[in-house]
Amino acid sequence: MARQWIRRSLGTFLLLTVTAGLTATPAEAVTQSPRPRTIVTADPELDDANSLIRYLLYSNEVTTEGLVYASSRFHWKGDGKGTEFFLPGREYTTPQTSWRWARDEQFIHTAVKAYAEVYPNLVRHDRDYPDPRSLFSKIRVGNVEFEGDISKETPGSNLIKDVLLDGKGGPVYLQAWGGTSTIARALKSIQEQYEGTPRWDRVRREVSRKAIITKFGSQDATYQDYIAPNWPDIEARDVATTIWGYFARRTVLPEHAKYLSAQWTAENVSGKGPFGELYRIWGDGKQMVQGDVWDHFGLSYLGEDELRARGYKIWMPIQEKGSWISEGDTSNFMNLVDNGLRGYEKGGYGGWGGRQEQNPDDPSEWLASRAVDHDPQGNAPADYPAARWFEAAQLDFAARLRWSVTPDYRAANHRPEVTLPAGRRDLTARPGQKVRLSARATDPDGDALSSRWWQYQEAGSYQGAVEITAEDGAAPGRHSSKASFTVPADARPGSTIHVIVEVKDDGSPALTAYQRIIVTVK
Repeated sequence: MARQWIRRSLGTFLLLTVTAGLTATPAEAVTQSPRPRTIVTADPELDDANSLIRYLLYSNEVTTEGLVYASSRFHWKGDGKGTEFFLPGREYTTPQTSWRWARDEQFIHTAVKAYAEVYPNLVRHDRDYPDPRSLFSKIRVGNVEFEGDISKETPGSNLIKDVLLDGKGGPVYLQAWGGTSTIARALKSIQEQYEGTPRWDRVRREVSRKAIITKFGSQDATYQDYIAPNWPDIEARDVATTIWGYFARRTVLPEHAKYLSAQWTAENVSGKGPFGELYRIWGDGKQMVQGDVWDHFGLSYLGEDELRARGYKIWMPIQEKGSWISEGDTSNFMNLVDNGLRGYEKGGYGGWGGRQEQNPDDPSEWLASRAVDHDPQGNAPADYPAARWFEAAQLDFAARLRWSVTPDYRAANHRPEVTLPAGRRDLTARPGQKVRLSARATDPDGDALSSRWWQYQEAGSYQGAVEITAEDGAAPGRHSSKASFTVPADARPGSTIHVIVEVKDDGSPALTAYQRIIVTVK
């Protein structure tokens, strides 16, 4: 695989055109697809709260249809009537009336309030950031009383139901950061309304085609017990990744470990305005619920022995004060970000949120746990489909946090813009045919750019390697603005080859944008 790096000085642009065959096509901007529609359902775990901060910083990239409080096996509110609830194998061993849910829990409202404070700055960097009033209007309470309870409708489930039945186009990405009970209740309400009527088959077909569930594991049983058997055609992507969670230090690439450190976090996250103050870090003195024995993260000034003596459950090693804790549910939405990788189109494409492979026992389910990517040395590190992008994603996050405290557009960095010729994101070519590659890249800040082309081998169904080579006869030591590859002779009809063009600027922090070209063998 040849990786072509291209440098251009300030004030110039990259010309990089993708054409199949012998005739070049004039470079025209690809029409941007509509922003993905999505509904977030989240429980009050600290990693959900941290993920929500990142989500709001990327709310210009999506259409937010709902922000819904949800329950899970780890957090449920109770009915306020003293009703006791118990399921075996949970964190509690005796019946409880509520579990790890603060009396005045409002973490979604709190995050959107912080967003409202920084909105005047954010909108100077991108006018597509939604008005805070719009986001507030989308907040609902879902099925939070007990884990897995879908016995009644809630404002949150009704919002999901209404969106699924609104007659607008899909897909709608239903994000389950906690359990899927609120999503399940919405689908159950649709089933109860239409089953047995002449419209049922059509409604079920349209909803199944429209809804895509993304979930971090199964944090209650409602997907397995209700959704999968009753809505078998709804696509579900299990996006559970380690790199965004509590145990990120186990899978982060050694060269990216600094992005979990106290120093980097203080400089780029926790020190950046209202969002930074809200973001949970080790040793911050905060707790999800006062006295929560499972949340010792804010108390890192105490040793493990002292914490245990006070009744705390030490389920992960204490880290440096001020460092990363978790954003476990960030993988739910990072592939919705319009960075050119098209990760939202199909589970197997992959992107900043990781990659999934189809479950052979259930074709409607895509599992991150099955996806394996290989590094340049041919190894397959744990969680590499997500970990490979961690640096680019963290630097992009840092840039957006700077936007939130910077009213002057010129005083912050912005991602390069990479465009392909119109209609040239998806190509066809025969075995033995040469495919010529090029694209246009510009930088809104006038930064110098570098670029490389590479094959995302695991994302394509053609599993062999293709050699991407320089096309313009550049002198030794110079970089080429054009590249090509020849479709291998053994590529079977219908197989796909994924090529990524990756463009970086030299701003601070350095930001990366992409385009993905998918070549289907005919």
